[in-house]
Amino acid sequence: MNERVSAFWEKVKAHRPGSALLMLITLAVGILIGTVISYGVRGQDKNISADATPLTIPEPKQLSTTFSQIAKQLEPAVVNINTESTIKPSTRRRSPHGRITPDNPPGDDQGDEENPFQDFFDRFFGGQGPGASPEGLRQRSLGSGVIVDSKGYIITNRHVVNKADRIRVKLQGESQGDPGHDAKVIGVDEETDLAVIKIDVNKPLPVAKLGNSDGVGVGDWVLAIGSPFSLESTVTAGIISAKGRSNIVPQRQFQSFIQTDAAINPGNSGGPLVNMAGEVIGINTAIITGGQGYEGVGFALPSNLVADVYKQLIGPDHKVTRGSIGVTFQATPNPAVARVYGGGAGVTLSDVVKDSPAAQAGLQVGDTITTIEGKKITSGDELVADISGRKPGSKIKVGYIRNGKPAETTVTVGSRTKLFGSQLGLEDETPETSEPEESKLGVSVDNVSPDIAERLQLPNNKGVVVTSVKPGSFADDVGLARGMIILEVNKQAVNTQADFNRIVSGYKSGQDVVFLVRPPGRSSGTAFLGGTLP
Repeated sequence: MNERVSAFWEKVKAHRPGSALLMLITLAVGILIGTVISYGVRGQDKNISADATPLTIPEPKQLSTTFSQIAKQLEPAVVNINTESTIKPSTRRRSPHGRITPDNPPGDDQGDEENPFQDFFDRFFGGQGPGASPEGLRQRSLGSGVIVDSKGYIITNRHVVNKADRIRVKLQGESQGDPGHDAKVIGVDEETDLAVIKIDVNKPLPVAKLGNSDGVGVGDWVLAIGSPFSLESTVTAGIISAKGRSNIVPQRQFQSFIQTDAAINPGNSGGPLVNMAGEVIGINTAIITGGQGYEGVGFALPSNLVADVYKQLIGPDHKVTRGSIGVTFQATPNPAVARVYGGGAGVTLSDVVKDSPAAQAGLQVGDTITTIEGKKITSGDELVADISGRKPGSKIKVGYIRNGKPAETTVTVGSRTKLFGSQLGLEDETPETSEPEESKLGVSVDNVSPDIAERLQLPNNKGVVVTSVKPGSFADDVGLARGMIILEVNKQAVNTQADFNRIVSGYKSGQDVVFLVRPPGRSSGTAFLGGTLP
């Protein structure tokens, strides 16, 4: 070894200093690598434990695929629902100068001087002319739904589609940029928060199978499918936590929920709750949370209730009609009340609506209803379930106890909405008719008055003025706006509202429609607006 090192140094001396340094570094690196390898081998040899058992990998096992099979089966029938709606501006107030302005308008005091037509729009269109604040903010929301009929009928929640200007449904497998299918509302039920919508399709759609919600039990596994936070086709698992949960939403007596700990978040509304047989046993509707999302307490409307509401919403009236006799009672029975009023088993009335069917039949506060058509009534839920399922106008025999004595009377069932609509916050069944009739294109027009014609310098009162445009409609898409004057439609002169309605009434899908209009706030100049009817 010493002889080899001496020979090495002799060679180093024979070369230039730079070469000697390079050779020295190379030798040092080689010695270091050899030392590390030698140490590693020796360390492994010394650290082997004599009593250690080597790990072994078992043969692959077929795990349960129930969840994935159900998800694969149901997901094609679950849809993503996007809605657009207009948020109305805050209440207007009079400014010190007498003009109607939006609350807190930035620098709006000089509007009349800069735009001489602003006063015209203030007067005729509520200040919505050029330079005025927009009619309302556009709001988009998201929900889910489940296809129950291959022809395009979809069940969802009312709050998903309520007051939406445009509803679009995206089916599974459609691309991210696909706008989806326009949907129309078939009917809604406020008291259960259910809705039925429909899309037009040229092929049968996959449908979900409804199950019997009476057959589910606490502890059963369930899946929730929907689009939480815009995440389409999301599947979560949990169990049935409880059944028959009521009073979750105040004053909604017909919402008897299935409670689940399957994750339900904003966007899941209207999606299905599914049992292990792949059947829809609920429509996910509500959550209780102190934060922004899932905390393990979600609620679904049971499928048996959903099926009953659906049947009525697709009927000729497209609404749910529930019977009532106009009485109220305490939701939680009080034994003291029963002892004082001597009613025993039954439902003691705490109020009888004036001029209601019950009042006309002679029922009074303090009476205890014990039978309906001879069937015993022991709770308020039984009373409501029986009477609400009867058609208004039908007659029933009601057995009751007054001052400890049994009696019977005949009551004509009335409409629950008419009797309790205002107390329950239900919408009036009678639609308002004061608004101008809206055409199939989504635009309402009115005749041009002499005052409008004079201000806009229109010859011989030609044209009609646009009074409103439905957001998301064909008219909105092509650019029509309030205050525009429509002079022609497809080369046909429009001089009156009747002319306009007659011309557009025959237009069909796929047809081109072109408007010749005068923009608002201008006394001259015209423009074309048009497109193809969807």
